[in-house]
Amino acid sequence: MPKKLLGIGMTRKSVNKGKTGQQATGTGAQAGNGPPSAFSANIKQREKAADALPHRDSRSSSSRFRYAKMVELTKLPNIKDTVQKERVSLFIDKVRQCCALFDFTEALSELKSKEIKRAALNELIDYITNNRKVISDEMYPEVVNMFAINLFRTLPPPENPNAAEFDPEEDEPTLEAAWPHLQLVYEFFLRFLESPDFQPTVAKRFVDQHFVLSLLELFDSEDPRERDFLKTTLHRIYGKFLSLRAYIRRSINNIFYQFVYDTTRHNGIAELLEILGSIINGFALPLKAEHKKFLTKVLIPLHKSRSLSVYHPQLAYCIVQFLEKDPMLTDPVLKGILQNWPKVNSPKEVLLLNEVEEILDVIEPEEFTKIMHPLFVKLAACVSSPHFQVAERALYFWNNEYLMSLVGENAQEIVPVMFPSLYKNSKSHWNRSIHSLIYNALKTLQEMNSKLFDECSSKYKGGEAAVKAQMAKRDDTWAKLEAMAKKNPLAKTVPIPHPALPTPLPEIKMKEPGKARTTSTGGAAQDTSGSDGAIIRRKSMLPQNPATQQALLQHQQQMQNAP
Repeated sequence: MPKKLLGIGMTRKSVNKGKTGQQATGTGAQAGNGPPSAFSANIKQREKAADALPHRDSRSSSSRFRYAKMVELTKLPNIKDTVQKERVSLFIDKVRQCCALFDFTEALSELKSKEIKRAALNELIDYITNNRKVISDEMYPEVVNMFAINLFRTLPPPENPNAAEFDPEEDEPTLEAAWPHLQLVYEFFLRFLESPDFQPTVAKRFVDQHFVLSLLELFDSEDPRERDFLKTTLHRIYGKFLSLRAYIRRSINNIFYQFVYDTTRHNGIAELLEILGSIINGFALPLKAEHKKFLTKVLIPLHKSRSLSVYHPQLAYCIVQFLEKDPMLTDPVLKGILQNWPKVNSPKEVLLLNEVEEILDVIEPEEFTKIMHPLFVKLAACVSSPHFQVAERALYFWNNEYLMSLVGENAQEIVPVMFPSLYKNSKSHWNRSIHSLIYNALKTLQEMNSKLFDECSSKYKGGEAAVKAQMAKRDDTWAKLEAMAKKNPLAKTVPIPHPALPTPLPEIKMKEPGKARTTSTGGAAQDTSGSDGAIIRRKSMLPQNPATQQALLQHQQQMQNAP
C-alpha cells in the first residue's frame, strides 16, 4: 500500500479515537505527508499541553483541545488562475491545507491563518459546484481525510447532564465555537458527494463502516446546526453507497436501543428519525422481519421517554409510514401507544392524541374494529380529563369525517362507551368551551343513530337513579341503626365516641382594591366582613416599595426596547 494511503488510514483511526489535534504547516506540500508515527507523536504532545490548560465554561464552547503551538498558513494561488494540468495538484494542496485546526475559544488569535483556511474552503466549494469532470481518483482519500480530521472528535459532556429534557423553545443550546470552519467543511463534503462526477465505487474504499460509525457519534452534538448538516450528509451516503445501507440501519437502531433502554439522553434522536422516515418510505413490500422488529422494539418504546416532545413529529411520521406500508400493523401499534399512555402528563397526552388521529386517518375499516373498544375507552377518559386541553383535543376527533364514518358503522359498540363520559361532563366540566364541544359531539351521535342514543340516555339516567336510590337506602339503614341504638337502655350510660369532623373552610370573597376599610377600636385597619360572616380577602396589588416599583419600571422599559 502506498505511504500516502497508509498515512490517511492511520490519521482517520487516530481521529476517531478522540485524538483531535494535528499540526499543519504553511504549504500543502508539507501537510499530510509525514509518517504515521510522527503524526501520533504530535497528537500526544498536544493532548498533554491541552490537559494543562483550563476549560472554558460558556454557552458557545469548542469541542476541540487547545494547542500549545500556533499554526501558520500561507495563501496558495487560486485554482482558476492556474493551468489545467496543475489544478488537481493545487486542489489536493488546498485540501491538505484545510486539515489545519484552530482554537476558536480565543476570537482574536491566528486571524490570518483562520481567514486563509476559510477562503480555501470557499474556493473548493465553488470549484466543485461550478465545474464538471474535475474529480480525480487521487482526490477521494484527501477529501475524506480532511473531513475526518476536522469533524471526527470527542464531543464535550453536556452542560447540565441532570436537567430535564431539552426544550427548543425555552432552553438555549450550546453552540460549537469552531462552526465558521466546520460549516464550510460540511458544505464542501456535501457538494463533493452530490457532484455528478462522484464515483461511489472509488469512494467506498475510504467511506467505510468505521467512517459511518464516527459520523453517527457526532449526532449527539448539542449544536442543532451541526446535527442538521449531519442529517443531510448521512442521507446522501445512504443513497450513494448501497453496500452500507444495512449497516447504517443497524447502527441507528443501536443508538435507539441505547437511548430507550439505557441512557434516555441523546441530542440527535429527531434527526435520526427524520432520516429513517425517508428510508421507511422506500421499503419494499412485504416488510422484512427486521423492519417489523424495529417498529415494535424501538419506535413504540420511544413513546415512553420524558423527552418525547423533542422528536414526536418525526416519530409520528415514521409510525404512519409503517402503517401505510402494512395496515396489519395498526393493531399492535395502537395497543403499544395505549400501553405507554401517561397518567399525569397532560402535554404528552395531547401529543399522543395528535398521533392517534394521524393513525386513524390511514386505518383500514377491518383494523379499526380490532382496536375500537380500548381506543374509545381511552378517549372517554380523555374527555373526562380536568385538563381542558386534553379534553378539547379528544373532542376534536368528532370533527374528523373519516373517523365519524367508521364510528357510524360501529355505533352499537362505540356509542355506549362514549355516552356516559360525554353526558356527565356536559354539565360538570369547569371549562365552558368544553361544554359546546360536548354538545356538538352529542348532537353528532344523536343524528347518527337516534334510537341508540335514546337507549343510552335512558340507560344512563336509570343508572344514575339507581345510584341515588342506593345512597338513599344506605342513609335510611344508618338512620334506623342510630334510632335502634338510642332505644337501647345502655345508650345513656355508655358514652359513644363521636370523632371530630374537620373544620369547614370559610367562604372567601374577593374584594376589589381601593374599597373602604374599617378601623377597629385599637386603631388597626381591618377588612370588612360580609353580612353572612364570610371572610373578604383583598386582591393582590403591586408592591408599594419605591425601590421595587423603580426596578419594575426599568424592567418594563428594557423589555420594550428589546429587539
